[in-house]
Amino acid sequence: MNTNQLIASDLLKINAVTLSPNEPFTWASGIKAPIYTDNRITISFPEVRTHIADGLAKLIRNKFPEVKVIGGVATAGIPHAAIVADKMDLPMIYVRSKPKDHGRGKQMEGSIDENAPIVLIDDLLSTGKSVLNAAQALKNEGYNVIGVMAIFSYELPDSTKNFKEAGIEFDTLTNYSTIIEQAKAENSISDDELVVLRKWRDDPWHWM
Repeated sequence: MNTNQLIASDLLKINAVTLSPNEPFTWASGIKAPIYTDNRITISFPEVRTHIADGLAKLIRNKFPEVKVIGGVATAGIPHAAIVADKMDLPMIYVRSKPKDHGRGKQMEGSIDENAPIVLIDDLLSTGKSVLNAAQALKNEGYNVIGVMAIFSYELPDSTKNFKEAGIEFDTLTNYSTIIEQAKAENSISDDELVVLRKWRDDPWHWM
């Protein structure tokens, strides 16, 4: 089992990912989806969070060897960033969704050199807008964001488009395609349900 499959299996095992092809969820955006993800619960499972941290650290070393700072996106990315920064013996920062409305109005917490290459960590990517907003906030303050890492991606076309437009590279430990194939391999979904889940991947906006 490779890392993509291991993390997919972990997320399914702890119900961080729920597949429901016959009774789809309605996301906050209004989109109907046969999947719901809550990666926040991963921090409650030591073995799973270790697999995630080891996987992220390895991926970051391979893809961004020049990294000098690990950043966490509030709130779900913060604990994973903290563990990864510790494993890599690197400074850590975190970024709020918006500046504080008191004090000095800071959006980033931490103390780093402005030129230090930063990799931001989030728990999942849908369209990528939240983590890209965090990256832009750092760039606006003169910081150097070189990439984004996450545990999971829905593989929405908008995500790839948004990262390309922002000029930021990204990667994830696992993704929607791996999740549904792993679920089938573990016999938690049927062949017919796999067909439905693949249809959503191929056209998430018009699959029903």
